[in-house]
Amino acid sequence: MAKNTSLYFRIVEGRNLSAKDVSGTSDPYCIVKVDNEVVARTATVWKNLNPFWGEEYTLHLPMGFHTLSFYVMDEDTIGHDDVIGKLSLSKEAIGSQAKGLDSWMNLIRVDPDEEVQGEIHLGLELLKDAQRIGLRCHFIEARDLAPRDISGTSDPFARILFNNHSAETSIIKKTRFPHWGETLELELEMEELTEGGIVTLEVWDWDMVGKNDFLGKVEIPFACLLKTPLLQGWFRLLPLGNDDDDAGGKLGALRLKVRLVEDRILPSLYYQPLLDLLVESVISPAEVEDHSPLTMLEEVTTVESRQDVAMTLVKIYLGQGLVVPFLDYLNIREVNHTSDPNTLFRSNSLASKAMEQFMKGVGMLYLHEVLKPIINRIFDDKKYIELDPCKIDLNRTRRISFKGAVSEAEVRESSVEMLQGYLANIVESIVSSVAQCPPVMRVAFKQLHKRVEEQFPEPQNEDVKYLAISGFFFLRFFAPAILTPKLFHLRDQHADTRTSRTLLLLAKAVQSVGNLGLQLGHGKEQWMAPLHPIILCSVASVKDFLDKLIDIDHDSVSEVPQRAVFLPSVTVKEGFLQKHKAEGPQLLSRFAFKKRYFWLTSETLSYAKTPDWQVRSSIAIQRVVAVERVDENAFQQQNVMQVVTQDNDGQLHPMYIQCKNVNELNQWLSAIRKASIYNKRMLPSFHPGAHRSGKWTCCLQTDRAALGCSRTHSAVTLGDWSDPLDPDAEAQTIYKQLLQGRDKLSKQYLEMPASQAPLEEDGAECSGLVLRPSQAAAARLLGVILDLEQTHTTFQCREKEEDTSLILTP
Repeated sequence: MAKNTSLYFRIVEGRNLSAKDVSGTSDPYCIVKVDNEVVARTATVWKNLNPFWGEEYTLHLPMGFHTLSFYVMDEDTIGHDDVIGKLSLSKEAIGSQAKGLDSWMNLIRVDPDEEVQGEIHLGLELLKDAQRIGLRCHFIEARDLAPRDISGTSDPFARILFNNHSAETSIIKKTRFPHWGETLELELEMEELTEGGIVTLEVWDWDMVGKNDFLGKVEIPFACLLKTPLLQGWFRLLPLGNDDDDAGGKLGALRLKVRLVEDRILPSLYYQPLLDLLVESVISPAEVEDHSPLTMLEEVTTVESRQDVAMTLVKIYLGQGLVVPFLDYLNIREVNHTSDPNTLFRSNSLASKAMEQFMKGVGMLYLHEVLKPIINRIFDDKKYIELDPCKIDLNRTRRISFKGAVSEAEVRESSVEMLQGYLANIVESIVSSVAQCPPVMRVAFKQLHKRVEEQFPEPQNEDVKYLAISGFFFLRFFAPAILTPKLFHLRDQHADTRTSRTLLLLAKAVQSVGNLGLQLGHGKEQWMAPLHPIILCSVASVKDFLDKLIDIDHDSVSEVPQRAVFLPSVTVKEGFLQKHKAEGPQLLSRFAFKKRYFWLTSETLSYAKTPDWQVRSSIAIQRVVAVERVDENAFQQQNVMQVVTQDNDGQLHPMYIQCKNVNELNQWLSAIRKASIYNKRMLPSFHPGAHRSGKWTCCLQTDRAALGCSRTHSAVTLGDWSDPLDPDAEAQTIYKQLLQGRDKLSKQYLEMPASQAPLEEDGAECSGLVLRPSQAAAARLLGVILDLEQTHTTFQCREKEEDTSLILTP
């Protein structure tokens, strides 16, 4: 069984952080590490000891992890940033909370002896014969050691200790990937052969001045050697194990939300019966009042999990080429069960959530094309805008003229003018975007328009068919993106307080546009009235836009199974990066990076001097065999990645690319890894350095073709709307939800007295009993759930049998 690990975390806020600046405050930000690899950096909150971040991330970690750490830093303009404190959560601690962690936790001091990472490759043998008794340790190599020197490397040596005996290897200078290839032996006395002893293997960084730095240790009970005289393999280095000191909360605290989801994924054939039932629900839908596996799934889905279930279903049906029939099925039921058109799609039903997640899944690039230029302009302008008289702060305004202080009326007048300009641009960009809207979205909205018009044909409900579409399009798609651009990847950072207020006012106005101006003047916010004329003037153009949006042939949407959300030709990511110039001698490596514009599709990674440059260089995604970080000491530059390709002769060709910050680096790593996730020749190892001056800067090997010294992370990606489709993982998610609700379904559908189960003409017979259609559907679904449960149990038993054969797992 494959293992699928996803980690969700949200850095909410900090409180009572310690002051690091002479002004008595700090400029805090958070760095997040998974097993000592930086995966995220929050925005800096300036001059605040109680910062709010509200930043959330999802990580897919197929190989698992050990520790999730949060470092709170104080940003300094000059010199190195200061460490305020840290928090570390083990995988076991996170996994022990079924619903995840959501609490305040005190920061602890950063202890260098606890900041260890990496693995060591060794063989340990107990020598026991007539001539002698002893321990023999073959130190082979280590990888990914912590950098302890200012150069970003270390000078590692290894040591073996047992009782009062010890021996050390030689020192390998300036590397985090030492190759020792040395064998050390300790002579022991017979009385030392007791099960209670511990063999300790340590790695240290040698320093010419001062004491050596600890790099990690491995402890092996002597009892293991008595049972298995020869142990060999890769072992994870562990910290000294000093007790954590939270300083009594003096360093401050963080509020975090963390959740771990671990699944064991069965081979595809075992999920096929479940997928068949889901497909059957939309291909051969039952009557509106009948029950199907989809409606039963909705019945057992909790409010908290409904969004995840909706997104999972959207991906399943996208993969099957049936997303439009799926949405149509849910929308028909929703529309037919709604008697008051004013409440249509106002709840968080599965239909509403599915439409919302569908738009995010297939329409995110379209949203970027429509909104990003305007959002960027608003962020760049940083205007003070306020309409609410109760919130106008004259001290925050800039002088409009030289006549004197700015009045409240002048603030409102300038605010109205700027908001009208922004709103007009937003509406114009949306209503002129019919051609850019993905065809599958247009067809889905066409079907929705049809169902609403059939249910509410009365003249007085003429606007309902428009409101049904605009409710999703404006209220659940564009308005939330305007309100929080970072959550929709429109910006790398959250907006500051001033810009956030502007975005909030615009989001309110866009919501009113989506409501076709029908609720203007009825709310409490009468101070929004100056925007009412432009909102009312936009209603006609919005209706015309919606009419054009659904004017599309159903056949223009492919209904064949697919493996990605986007078509191969669609650009999923683009932007300026720094590309390393590989040609010729490199005297000053830091100046060897040239600015280039990059485009990524599922087929190619292309680049050129500018976005408008006619000639592009391209790399075929199918040739990509690794996408990895590069050590800082390789080019004396931060945030560098490498895309390694393989030619027809088997030769590897790394291309080095620098990003402007760690978040952009992680986004590009994730995007290219997702694009190449189905490549079959991905490398198991790579060189995190560069081959310069005749050797690799990482492991110091001279052979350019030498095997990589570090493990690759090809499947480690950020979770977002661009995740590749994975039918097995998606089916596993639906199975887990159904398994949790199995008892409810069984009680509701199958434990009904016969006298209360009237037969229908198309009733089914099962074990001598005639079942109603809904009972027959429930019986089939429960049977599939039982089969999957038993299959999981069988596979888990096999894994336990394999594990019991291993005395010690390196």
